[in-house]
Amino acid sequence: MIKKHGKAHWSGGIKEGGGEISTQTGVLKDQPYGFNARFEGGPGTNPEELIGAAHAACYAMALSLELGKDELTADDIDVQSTVSLEKVGEGFEITKIHLDVTAKVPGASEEQFRKATEATKTGCPVSKLLKAAEITMDAKLA
Repeated sequence: MIKKHGKAHWSGGIKEGGGEISTQTGVLKDQPYGFNARFEGGPGTNPEELIGAAHAACYAMALSLELGKDELTADDIDVQSTVSLEKVGEGFEITKIHLDVTAKVPGASEEQFRKATEATKTGCPVSKLLKAAEITMDAKLA
């Protein structure tokens, strides 16, 4: 079993407070996050963009694996994961995630590419974790 961790610190109230987020590897170290970054477009990061980045990274790696099953190797795979946070009742929920995938895969047919992208959409570990949210996708073979 592989275990990785991230950590966060928060001080103060929801609007005026703030925090720092760090990853085990140190790629993110004490990066600021807070209400302003999450809801008002201010500086810093937020949970939704971090989830999106993790999902995009996992999806790209998993698509590479899936293409390899047909002995295909991508020159490039670009993925953007857009995470939607919406007010639901008295609180907020992540209600959906949309993947935009563009890949250059020499020798791949549209059918092979579609089959691989759909299998990866449901099969990548982060997609499995996020399955409570609606995950949609647009995929283009370049």
